[in-house]
Amino acid sequence: MMNNKVEALKSLYKPYRYTIRGKCTILETTSGNFVVKKKPKNKDIPGLFNYLKSRNFTFFPDIYTDNRDDEYIYEYIEDDNLINPQKSEDLINVVGLLHSKTSFNKEVSEETFKEIYENVKNNILYLKEYYLKYYELFLNPIYMSPSEYEFVRNYSKLNAALNFSEKELDEWYSEVNEKKDERISLIHNNLSLDHYLRSDKDYLISWDKAKFDTPVLDLVKLYQNNFWDMEFSSLYKRYLSISPLSNSEQRLFFILISMPPEIKFEDSEFEKCKQMRKCLDYVYKTESFLKPYYTTDSEE
Repeated sequence: MMNNKVEALKSLYKPYRYTIRGKCTILETTSGNFVVKKKPKNKDIPGLFNYLKSRNFTFFPDIYTDNRDDEYIYEYIEDDNLINPQKSEDLINVVGLLHSKTSFNKEVSEETFKEIYENVKNNILYLKEYYLKYYELFLNPIYMSPSEYEFVRNYSKLNAALNFSEKELDEWYSEVNEKKDERISLIHNNLSLDHYLRSDKDYLISWDKAKFDTPVLDLVKLYQNNFWDMEFSSLYKRYLSISPLSNSEQRLFFILISMPPEIKFEDSEFEKCKQMRKCLDYVYKTESFLKPYYTTDSEE
């Protein structure tokens, strides 16, 4: 059943085709194309876009809104379908501009960094215990399944990544625990290549999760979503040239991406093998990305 907004558009714009794409409805009408999307809870998207305009950042679609409705109507962007390397470079340019144009220092209490530390520490300890439990379990059978064998053979690699994250986290906290301020910016908070479009200009779409927080979170999300599709070493350097990170921000970024993803061992054998392969690809690619930043002068 079509919602009220779509029905209203039907009478107003005379659409001749509807396409459901994820959480959006794309309307092709005699007056042009539109995207209809449900309003996010407690999120003023028009107000957010007005703020971005005030900061001279305009890389988002136009929005047509009515406060009586439950949906927003956006302009439809016809993507140019750039090849992936060019798309990645254009996206990182836009992200760098978003952070640099909206950044400011905010006074914080000592609990702010302590809370970050404890949350990340708990995640690391959870993963260490989780993987140790399955490592010990998989050692018992006489014959291991393919996924069990692959996991046991690479357990030390996963554990090493977690030990690295834990060690770096302790050093990060000793560096920031007495700081009285934190740099924050408006972050998209849902970055991926799928949320970047190129037409007459650059566009970031899907702003429903946007908030003010450390820009590190955007980089982490982008890396986790597209680590295999992006050559992140050069992209990261490009980002830093637009929106530099402090030493503590960079260290936090490295810590968060170093934590391997959780493998769901309750899935089918086929799915477990896929997850295991993706997890190992993630760990090895992240290690390769971070290596230059942890190479001593003597090793060079």
